[in-house]
Amino acid sequence: MSIEARLESNKPLKELSTFGIGGPARLFITINTIDEMVLLRKYINREKLPYWIVGKGSNSLFDDRGFDGLVILNKIDFIEMNEGNLHVGAGYSFSLLGAQTARKGWGGLEFASGIPGSVGGAIYMNAGAGGAETCDVLTSVGWVDPEGAFIETPRKELTFSYRTSSFQTKEGMIVSGRFQLEKMEGARKKQLEIIAYRTGTQPYGDKSVGCIFRNSKEKGAGALIEACGLKGKRVGGAEVSLTHANFIVNRGDATATDVLELARLVQKEVKQKTGHNLEMEMRRVPHVSR
Repeated sequence: MSIEARLESNKPLKELSTFGIGGPARLFITINTIDEMVLLRKYINREKLPYWIVGKGSNSLFDDRGFDGLVILNKIDFIEMNEGNLHVGAGYSFSLLGAQTARKGWGGLEFASGIPGSVGGAIYMNAGAGGAETCDVLTSVGWVDPEGAFIETPRKELTFSYRTSSFQTKEGMIVSGRFQLEKMEGARKKQLEIIAYRTGTQPYGDKSVGCIFRNSKEKGAGALIEACGLKGKRVGGAEVSLTHANFIVNRGDATATDVLELARLVQKEVKQKTGHNLEMEMRRVPHVSR
């Protein structure tokens, strides 16, 4: 089928977000292969469409009005593993990748267990935990450039820092990643410990997009928010989690407006009481983009 024939209209974006929030996308498509993404990029150029790419939707807050353009669900989820050398599609589950590699005795991605995003999202955000980051074991990234060409760029030619990558400033569609892992005794035990810690300290049973704010070098955002007595603070259906203060959870009927109002209230309170400026880690998806 052609790209045009596969387009859907008015896709509810709340179905694509772990927050369960968002209006309809004007256009929607699921992409399963790198070749399809190349064709789609060229189609976008011809039609001059604004677009937004989603993996697991675990770090995105969609607008209540939806998205006036094309939303792309990246389901490029192949995996090739040769000893510790991995080649993985951007739509592959990052958490599953961490569990699978640890079970085979390969270390380096144990921290990915429990991070509810895709490999592409992890690369884009340089996801990490416990002092480990995606870029630590990344060797190259495959992506489609604005002209529709597939490029594979070595890690050394890319820039990564805390929850930041080159792809946040360049217009490119991440489609794959290569990783180099090392044999590690106890990798599986460490991975299981990470899962146990996360499920015990974070609200995994609730609808959220993970941490709302970036941690500062001086103190974690959750500790600052909790110190200000904001656990349980609520605006509409959005609530600061009672389990972990750096999570805002959807209590069933939250809107994007509720979430943003609550996030701004938290930022204001923390600034007034502690002097710290909380910077948003959650990606806000506007109604119209690009």
